[in-house]
Amino acid sequence: MKKQVTGIFLLLLALPGFGRGSSDLGAQELKGAESIINHYAAQNFAAGDITRAELDTILAAGVRSPSARNRQPWHFTVVRNRTLANQIVPNITEGNILIIISAAGDGKTNGAEILDCALATQSIYLAAQALGLGSRIYTGPINAVNSRFKGDLGLPNGYSAVALVRIGRLPPGADAVSGASSRKAADSMVTYK
Repeated sequence: MKKQVTGIFLLLLALPGFGRGSSDLGAQELKGAESIINHYAAQNFAAGDITRAELDTILAAGVRSPSARNRQPWHFTVVRNRTLANQIVPNITEGNILIIISAAGDGKTNGAEILDCALATQSIYLAAQALGLGSRIYTGPINAVNSRFKGDLGLPNGYSAVALVRIGRLPPGADAVSGASSRKAADSMVTYK
């Protein structure tokens, strides 16, 4: 699988215009970029606990996310309770966790905080994948979280959920090639002037 992912990444680098401005990437830069470019939202998860060290690393990525004026407006709620997690995202696999990202306010009107929380959400999502775990971002359950589960989750007073990330073990044989949804071609979304 690693050979396939690396091959795909090298093919991306060969695309005309891809990565302009950085023509001489070293091995370290390639390794760091691989987990960003080759990410995919896991569809299937396997049973197995997330270790404390893995969780601490993932949360550190969220905490270290960039934010406007360095406000760091987010709060992270880790849901390990499978019964509660299943009420939010059905069919949670044993050992999966949910990390709920929330911000002060109603979760709808404060654009800067929402964007900041989105950056933290992506950092958490990518950190889990960099550790070899599956991750998936959800926004669909957010209305239910805010209307029905705030108390159960212990969200801070005055905060509302913005997004959540499901993290879990991947089943054997899972890979970015077969697990990823199709993507638009880069040249259809990027303009160079």
